[in-house]
Amino acid sequence: MSLLKLLMHLSPFLVAHLFVSGVDSATLTILNNCDYTIWPGINSTYDPRPRLYLIRAIPTGFSLGKNDWKDITTYDDWAGRLWGRTNCTEDIDTGKFSCITGDCGSGKIECSTVPARSSPVTMAEFKINNAGLDFFNVSLLDGYNLPLLVLPSNRSCKKAGCVVDLNGVCPPELTVKSSDGKIAGCSSACEAFNSQEFCCTGEYETPSTCKPTFYSQNFKKKCPSTYTYPLDDETGTFSCASSDYQIVFCAVIFILRARRRGKSEQDQQDVEDDRIKHVPGMPCTGV
Repeated sequence: MSLLKLLMHLSPFLVAHLFVSGVDSATLTILNNCDYTIWPGINSTYDPRPRLYLIRAIPTGFSLGKNDWKDITTYDDWAGRLWGRTNCTEDIDTGKFSCITGDCGSGKIECSTVPARSSPVTMAEFKINNAGLDFFNVSLLDGYNLPLLVLPSNRSCKKAGCVVDLNGVCPPELTVKSSDGKIAGCSSACEAFNSQEFCCTGEYETPSTCKPTFYSQNFKKKCPSTYTYPLDDETGTFSCASSDYQIVFCAVIFILRARRRGKSEQDQQDVEDDRIKHVPGMPCTGV
């Protein structure tokens, strides 16, 4: 019997184990710590699995209610992007699904592409097991809509992301509002002004001319572990060896007051603890 005919006669469980066995993978645990429903989207920019292997395909879009989470298993050499959509509705007459922020333009809960620049979004980007290392960042190149934190289970690795509500400090010229007039997102300066300087295009596309701008520096000051302009690799991209990851929307970081020995009370320093605010039933892997 040929391999193809053999696979057709096997159960989905056995086929999955044939392809997964011996392959390094990472688990992405996506947590919604917001007080409202969000709709995460995922776009696989590279997936090494054979075309035949469609049984445990990585989902491209779904909903997460308050305190809900979902585990996604990636594969060796997988690369992809993940984001959250807000203010989403489904048209009663047409069934079209759309969101004020993070909309991917598919008209469905499932996404086929990443959001257009006109839909501001906080974006997590991953490259799993590239020469033994994972690379990841939380990008604000396409604006901002939600606090988003990436926490590696390998505690020797740095976290990436933003736990600050940047919508509350978004410059008026960048704000995107929902139908009720509330600020739903903060556009990128590139989208808002279509300027070569802000987009790092044309005469500004070289390392010597593509520099942080007033707007990207404003994001960076409040969220230093994010990717804020097109050449922000040095401070915006992180690496980790063989780790799983929690991707937490609306994470709350505990700020601990840690006093150095031999120093006065005036010489205290703020220290970030990697533990996020715990919600009932939420897994706490790596935090």
